Amino acid sequence: MGRTVIGILNGVARNPLYRLTEPINLEIEEGEQVAVVGRNGAGKSLLVDTLTGKYLLLMNEVKYDFRSSDSSAFGNIKYITFRDSYGDYDATYYYQQRWNSHDLDDIPLVRDLLPACENRDLKDILYNLFDIESMLDKHIILLSSGELRKFQLTKTLLSGPHVLIIDNPFIGLDAQTRESLQQLLRKLIEVTSLQVILILSKDDDIPSFITHVIPVANRCCGKKITLSEYLDVRGKDPENALSDEKRQRIAGLPYGKNAYHADCVVELRKVSIRYGERTILKDLDWAVKRGEKWALSGQNGSGKSTLLSLICADNPQSYACDISLFGRQRGSGESIWEIKKHIGYVSPEMHRAYLKSLPAIDIVASGLHDSVGLYKKVRDDDRAVCAWWMDIFGIADLRDRNFLQLSSGEQRMVLLARAFVKDPELLVLDEPLHGLDMYNRRLVKDVIEAFCRREGKTLIMVTHYEEELPACIGHRLYLTRNV
Repeated sequence: MGRTVIGILNGVARNPLYRLTEPINLEIEEGEQVAVVGRNGAGKSLLVDTLTGKYLLLMNEVKYDFRSSDSSAFGNIKYITFRDSYGDYDATYYYQQRWNSHDLDDIPLVRDLLPACENRDLKDILYNLFDIESMLDKHIILLSSGELRKFQLTKTLLSGPHVLIIDNPFIGLDAQTRESLQQLLRKLIEVTSLQVILILSKDDDIPSFITHVIPVANRCCGKKITLSEYLDVRGKDPENALSDEKRQRIAGLPYGKNAYHADCVVELRKVSIRYGERTILKDLDWAVKRGEKWALSGQNGSGKSTLLSLICADNPQSYACDISLFGRQRGSGESIWEIKKHIGYVSPEMHRAYLKSLPAIDIVASGLHDSVGLYKKVRDDDRAVCAWWMDIFGIADLRDRNFLQLSSGEQRMVLLARAFVKDPELLVLDEPLHGLDMYNRRLVKDVIEAFCRREGKTLIMVTHYEEELPACIGHRLYLTRNV
């Protein structure tokens, strides 16, 4: 038996809100590389927060042995959480701020936030892997979701942690970067004393360098087992998750009386977007016809989210561009809110900005008014529609739970229900399956498929995982990054 780096015996949090259903008994030994796996809301983050000393315990505290002068968790454990963060600037960040280039007062550049590193070889490897040089002169809030994850990983690895904990490390990264990150972590494990703990909802993402798995279910920490033992007992991914009854309910939804019937839902003509010296989109022509289903793809930083911000009227530069939505020319007098009524939208940026302490059903209801937060009283019939969509997404039991107390995967399901609640003509889904477990990924794909079978429904979906695309996709647009 090796040295125990992190150990906990009969661990029970003092605050009942942060307790698992059974006391935690767990030892992570030197040299073990661990994956914590489980469904959304199973308690994975609670377990890790307890192991890192975030919560005081009733009896035995967590014991650490890092064999260094600093034995604290703070000095030796670095934790990158799922919710992409701008750090100290989250408090003042608002949803559309990324697109408002004039509103950058006191927002630092990436280069100002990266720590110094004596290990020049490590710095060069990280900078090359994540193309950090191209980000150095960007304001932190202008990073795309994928670029922000690359920044977080670089910043954390440059600090030389003994234990690195990453929540869903591969989501939001393009395929090439995911593979390169796995190779980098494997190399760091081989040549340093780094120990890695990955928190995974998508458990087909378990890298081969993982030695042990800790399954978490129903807020209970399971027994630590080897990777091979886990793979032997791991169940098959579901082929279907949406019941026939719910498919029929979606198919039977009545069509709205105020729907647009334009042949072309989105049309961009020679659209270019620049921020300072950087060109994000250049002379882009794109037409999305009514009823078409599109996959939008490209490397991190290629402009996918910027393009979607133009469509959803979140980017002020859209008024300087030749854009038509639902057959109406942008800037010809149409109301932003009238356009938004016909669009259902979810994205990593929206998730990051949604720091609202409201019941989950009120978050869903905010989609009826296209607001980040709920500022209007919801009618009983509208609340019934919200409950209907929460039931479709399998989250009816979350309706009265505080949104901020849900797991990140549960929050994403709530925001997906928010995107569908208006029965929109155009669905714009930017990385919609971020952080979802295997069952919920299948369920959301099924819901998208069922919804898009209805007449006149148009879909634009972004994902870096080919297998996440629903079968209804018939068109593709690939963006390349401008250098």
